[in-house]
Amino acid sequence: MPLGQRAGDKSDSRYCGVETEFNEDMPRLLDFNISSGFDFILPPLTNPTYRPSSVTSNNNNNSNEASVPPFAGSDLVLSPSQWASHVVGKISSWIDLDSEDELLRLDSETVLRQEIAWASHLSLQACLLPPPRGTSCGNYARCVNQILQGLNNMQLWLRVPLEKPDHDAMDGNPDQVSGECTDSWEWWNSFRLLCEHHSQLSVALDVLSSLPSGNSLGRWFGEPIRAAIIHTDAFLTNARGYPCLSKRHQKLIAGFFNHSIQIVVSGNLLHSTSMGTLESSNNSDNNSDGITRHPLRSYLDYVGYLYQRLDPLPEQERFELNYRDFLQSPLQAIQPLMDNLEAQTYETFEKDTVKYSQYQRAVSKALVDRVPDEKASTVTTVLMVVGAGRGPLVRASLQAAEETGRKLKVYAVEKNPNAVVTLHSLVKLEGWENVVTIVSCDMRSWNAPEKADMLVSELLGSFGDNELSPECLDGAQRFLKQDGISIPSSYTSFIQPVTASKLYNDVKSHRDLVHFETAYVVKLHRIAKLSPSQPVFTFTHPDHSTKKSNQRYTKLRFEIPRDTGSSMVHGFAGYFDATLYKDVHLGIEPSTATPNMFSWFPIFFPLRTPICVQPGSPLEVHFWRCCGSTKSFGLGWFLDFHAGEGEFTLDRPYLIHVGPIQSGMNGASHPHVLHQSTIVTVAHIGLVCRTVFLPLVSIKAAPMCEGFQSELLSFTQE
Repeated sequence: MPLGQRAGDKSDSRYCGVETEFNEDMPRLLDFNISSGFDFILPPLTNPTYRPSSVTSNNNNNSNEASVPPFAGSDLVLSPSQWASHVVGKISSWIDLDSEDELLRLDSETVLRQEIAWASHLSLQACLLPPPRGTSCGNYARCVNQILQGLNNMQLWLRVPLEKPDHDAMDGNPDQVSGECTDSWEWWNSFRLLCEHHSQLSVALDVLSSLPSGNSLGRWFGEPIRAAIIHTDAFLTNARGYPCLSKRHQKLIAGFFNHSIQIVVSGNLLHSTSMGTLESSNNSDNNSDGITRHPLRSYLDYVGYLYQRLDPLPEQERFELNYRDFLQSPLQAIQPLMDNLEAQTYETFEKDTVKYSQYQRAVSKALVDRVPDEKASTVTTVLMVVGAGRGPLVRASLQAAEETGRKLKVYAVEKNPNAVVTLHSLVKLEGWENVVTIVSCDMRSWNAPEKADMLVSELLGSFGDNELSPECLDGAQRFLKQDGISIPSSYTSFIQPVTASKLYNDVKSHRDLVHFETAYVVKLHRIAKLSPSQPVFTFTHPDHSTKKSNQRYTKLRFEIPRDTGSSMVHGFAGYFDATLYKDVHLGIEPSTATPNMFSWFPIFFPLRTPICVQPGSPLEVHFWRCCGSTKSFGLGWFLDFHAGEGEFTLDRPYLIHVGPIQSGMNGASHPHVLHQSTIVTVAHIGLVCRTVFLPLVSIKAAPMCEGFQSELLSFTQE
């Protein structure tokens, strides 16, 4: 049964599972755990003593005897719906496909293939893979990758312990941290790279008693985590003897709930309760009413308590649930001035009362500044709404005039003939005929009968300028008086590097370059923000400079906190912040975002090849905004990272793509394979890299170069 009821939450995080021992009586095992409140079980699929080589040796004397793996019952012992809904198969934990023992290695691969094939036959939704046994997992990953190529829709969860890296010391003095402790994220990253970021490969995190730093934990939320396995020894004991979690663990579990990650309880009973001491064994205690109590029920109850303590989802988040991590092309991204919006699109935007409230505030302040109180009854302000749509900005402007006691004359300019029909109906319904003049025309070709005191528009895109707001407002500036006011008066775009495994896989699924060169509007959810956002381009209106150009180029340098550990950059999240008038602003940049506004989702710029950034390595990104006569506008981006110049010996094979940047953002890339033990010498910073995974080598951009000098990167086989 679900952990509880939370308004608006229909995610998988409502369900809690339990890891069990091998049991041949699968119906009884399932019934006991389901009746005890758990929603699914993670049992081993075969007897842990089974070894294919032993069975083959024993059967050599009887060639007619079939070697049948000792699975936990046949597929008939449970219904198909029970297998699919209540069982996650656990692959044998003893397997080691990278062992130096050849017999163990062969047995491991055989069992892995047998068990996954059996799980697929049972129509299980997922299987839990044991963690890699050390930093070298090449053969293990190779075998899993082969299996993934022919797998049905079943997910494979790679078990990864949430271990603390050497440089993390959250529990005290860093000098007191002893012993070799690796960053388990490195295991996962090596494994998924060898599996080519396969979308059916996910993570099941083992949550232990100690946790890494907050930054280190945060990077995991951009990875494809399906489950978090909480061990009973991670729980503390409260005054009554019941299990509880530390504040940091509680915060982590709340994060799992909010990211649709299921909780699994694992281990033996380690806490006695006021109801009496329960035996820590496979057998449960018998209560006086004759009902067997699950030994881990107190842990389940506590997890349920944490879930039920969550705040209900706000109405806005409930509205946005279906848009989470769903890629959309930006509104009218290709030809922003050629396509007409549909009624449903208008209606969605018009429901954003927060946005129009901010516009009303901005117009009110501008009217008061422009017309003093003593002239309020005699001076009429001419206001033009360019891109009036179905009239929400017209309404906001007239309400501002009424609020301030100023007289207003409004021109509503709209090119969509269908929206103009609605505008006429609105004007007639509200009695605005003497105040509002409707202009059914493209603003670029309209000859205004008079100059405007104020120009109001809502042409902003998720990245501020990506829907041609600069070009449109520059063209409409001819309507504005020399001392006229533009609302918005300025806007700035922002970006930050993110881990976004799901978004990357969604783009990759199209199997072409075009989609990697597209920026997407998306309600970001399962991402990890690796560094604070930084400003990119700023535009100001009106712009009276004589040599104005909307072309832009910038280079940004991001520093990812060292205690984050290594991290994967799948792309960049983009935002904007706009100043409507003076101190009235609206935007979606996280640190200054306008609360409860939903007209804009962030924009996502994907990288064709994700970049693994080592601790302490800076990250540089280059952005262009290009304008031309044949194409109105385009955005270009690529990424650099570096770790200093000098000579390095590679610890594993790497594939890099090196190529020139021509005309700002075009050009072919050339793949190079650098093999393990290759000596790489970086003699000069001058290469342009479009896509690269090479964490030890310094490669930076040569700005706008027509070619590159190949001798700048020399390598020889050791």
